[in-house]
Amino acid sequence: MLNKVEMLRIFCAAAETSSFKEAAIRLGVSPQAVSRAISALETQLGEVLFFRNTRHSQITPFGISLAQRARLSLHQLDAIFTPAEAADNGLSGVVRIAAPNALTHSSLPMLISELLALHPQLQIELCFSDDHSDVVAEQIDIGIRVGIMRDSQLIAKVVAQCHFCMVAAPALIARYGMPQTLEALGELPTIVMLDPKTGRPWPWFLNAGATWHPRQPVIASNDAIYEYQAVLAGTGIGQLASFLATPHIQAGTLVQVLPEITPTPWNVYVYRANKSPVPARIRLVYDWLAKGLADTLHKP
Repeated sequence: MLNKVEMLRIFCAAAETSSFKEAAIRLGVSPQAVSRAISALETQLGEVLFFRNTRHSQITPFGISLAQRARLSLHQLDAIFTPAEAADNGLSGVVRIAAPNALTHSSLPMLISELLALHPQLQIELCFSDDHSDVVAEQIDIGIRVGIMRDSQLIAKVVAQCHFCMVAAPALIARYGMPQTLEALGELPTIVMLDPKTGRPWPWFLNAGATWHPRQPVIASNDAIYEYQAVLAGTGIGQLASFLATPHIQAGTLVQVLPEITPTPWNVYVYRANKSPVPARIRLVYDWLAKGLADTLHKP
């Protein structure tokens, strides 16, 4: 026995054609199946839908009214079961991105702006934090990370490398002179970052896997952007990511200190959760960021 939705679909096809036979051809069923469905629907509704004789059928006024309402209802029903990305190729909706604070002063804002210019139906939510985000708990769609990827449940792509450069403003070097050794550097004002988990300063990374702790930093901050701005202002020497430092080194607004002990670079990753299916909007933004950051992140 046909259910009510199937009967309405057959009825709408019959209402749009000149005969039950034509409706049957459109639906791929027999004319008898169309006739039985119309009769069953008339019985349920208690109304005649078509005036019929041996040669043709003509829809009744009630049938015309029902067909209008049925088409709308069937369209709404079909929309429920249509994948969300079908109407707009999936390139609309919210995409949540997690990134380190320092990337606010990288090419990332420009990349997001260019993406939204091409796909204005997207909505980007940016979550900046230097803590590693829990993609499940925080409902993160895409993340950017500098350093080591330890979570095997993530799909990650290396898009660039980040060096850590010891840098200072020219005015500070003019005041104190350029240090030639770590011992001499230890006598100068420095700026350090605090580990949010321990509250203690992060060490500075050196070549061959070595680390060094500035002895008496003048500023300790948990904000990478404040550290960056304080170094630019000439408050002290700091160790900055190359995507922050390199443009200023090239422009002459920062100078590199002890470049011979620059550490091995860290990888920059774009990652997402390893789950399926992946909405088209997530694939689009993931690929866009991976290519854009690979093309634009500064390298020394």
